[in-house]
Amino acid sequence: MRIQLLPPQLANQIAAGEVVERPASVIKELLENSLDAGATQVEVDVENGGTRLIRIRDDGHGIHKDDLSLALGRHATSKITSMEDLVRVGTLGFRGEALPSIASVSRLVLTSRQHDSDKGWSVRCDGDVPPMTASPAPHPPGTTVEMRDLFFNTPARRKFMRTEKTEFGHVEEVLRRIALSRFDVGFNLRHAHKVVHNLMRAPDVEAQEQRIADLCGQSFLEQSLRIEAEAAGLRLWGWIGLPTASRSQADMQYFYVNGRFIRDKVVSHAVRQAYQDVLYQGRQPAYVLYLTVSPEQVDVNVHPTKHEVRFRESRLVYDFLLRTVSRALAQTKAGIHAAGSSTQNAAGVEFPRMPDDLPGRVSRPDTGQSPARPLHAAARQGDLPYGVQEQIRDYAALHPTQQSVTQSAEAPLQNVPPLGHALAQLHGIYILAENAHGLVLVDMHAAHERIVYEAMKLAMNGDGVAAQPLLVPVTLTVSEKEAQCAQANAEVFTRLGFDVQRLGPQGLAVRQVPALLKDADVETLVRDVLADLIVHGRSERIEDHLNELMGNMACRTAIKAHRRLTLPEMDALLRDMERTDRSGQCNHGRPTWVQLGLGELDKFFLRGR
Repeated sequence: MRIQLLPPQLANQIAAGEVVERPASVIKELLENSLDAGATQVEVDVENGGTRLIRIRDDGHGIHKDDLSLALGRHATSKITSMEDLVRVGTLGFRGEALPSIASVSRLVLTSRQHDSDKGWSVRCDGDVPPMTASPAPHPPGTTVEMRDLFFNTPARRKFMRTEKTEFGHVEEVLRRIALSRFDVGFNLRHAHKVVHNLMRAPDVEAQEQRIADLCGQSFLEQSLRIEAEAAGLRLWGWIGLPTASRSQADMQYFYVNGRFIRDKVVSHAVRQAYQDVLYQGRQPAYVLYLTVSPEQVDVNVHPTKHEVRFRESRLVYDFLLRTVSRALAQTKAGIHAAGSSTQNAAGVEFPRMPDDLPGRVSRPDTGQSPARPLHAAARQGDLPYGVQEQIRDYAALHPTQQSVTQSAEAPLQNVPPLGHALAQLHGIYILAENAHGLVLVDMHAAHERIVYEAMKLAMNGDGVAAQPLLVPVTLTVSEKEAQCAQANAEVFTRLGFDVQRLGPQGLAVRQVPALLKDADVETLVRDVLADLIVHGRSERIEDHLNELMGNMACRTAIKAHRRLTLPEMDALLRDMERTDRSGQCNHGRPTWVQLGLGELDKFFLRGR
């Protein structure tokens, strides 16, 4: 068959296959057009999940009457005019395919009025019928797009529509994503004439957090940290969920680049790595984050839905995200959280967070009790592998434990440390402590496990990775590309305790390994690291192996359940928790402590009724 041009209507319907997947896809494209038009208020009306009706009205700049018909033609846009504009895309849409694609599979009416015009104009298009000439229509300044009977002329695609509830769920998710990206715009969503969301503009942090609570749930807001950082031309701000607020699915992860919602492997992997030490098995972090980067540094034209982007300096972006989120999570020491909100442990028990302004230490009177044995030496030294005894001893010298005891019941609970002072030990497993808010329960093994683990990491970061030469080097036959990668990244291997040397075009020799990995499968590990370096430009496999081993050693080293502690020892553990990064969770992501406020305790006993 000879090559021929496709009919315009067929070309539009093929393009619609990329742009219009379901009603939610239509709403995404139309909402982005409204935002690009400078709208400050957007009204969305939906019927039958969007298959019967979608109407979007905005107060944006409006469309000139002579451009209404042109707006329904393919590749017609006001957003770019040259290649230079494409390099610096500053709008959400720019291809000019949305309106003609939507119009080719629905009955569409486009009505608009510019702010300097005294009347509005309207144009209609029913599927394969060319758009009519614009006619006068009453309309306030702005634009309304009304779409009815989606896929009425393509019944095969209509069969793929799900139930009304399912389709509207996707519609609501699209509005949530866009409303989270633009706090300066008000949104109203109605389904079957019932208001689902009425979101006012949010000019300040308090109003923004109210929108976060409305769209993501009050529990997310209460269990999150607000972060903000700027470096190397990058700015990151937003809210990250505490590790104890993790989820079973990645359904509460919203990341925006220059106001555009994206799902990017570089981004998701960097954030996931930041949470790796504090997440429970298989759990997913929750976050709403905004990254600002120069438009020249990001390519948004790599996918039809524009959900994927490509960073020019992906390594820089990765390191910035990982460092910023890791630093924020590291500061979530036990008992030190944002004031006025609550945290939730992995079991779903909600408890108040400690205010930031509580002092971290208070001197205690001498009661004549024997001094407590430092918890860093609680385990038998014979249980520790070579080199770890010195690491923990050095850490203990830098962070001497406080030998304090609980204050008397008659003394007022003022100026107490965040986790309070120990009262007793329950079944040799839990520490019961009293602070200004009520009762604190601590899993002593999980807490000490985190303390020892962080001490090991501090020692390793300070002194470097202890290396062990191999009596017989491990030789590998690799591809020439892998050999070149190993040679180019020799410093990476050296920093992590490896000595990898190139032997000819396709040979490598491993002459030294980290002492902690002396029993690991060195050949497989090196090959995996090279694969990561070639594909991603970086690898965390060695660090992950080292952290896993240190975590396991910390678990074996930490004080065991049923070991009786004195009150000073318990207090020493509480003070170490308050000083230790990430001490709200153990190495496996389980919570180390919970707080029961006086109000909750009163409810147990029906006090005040």
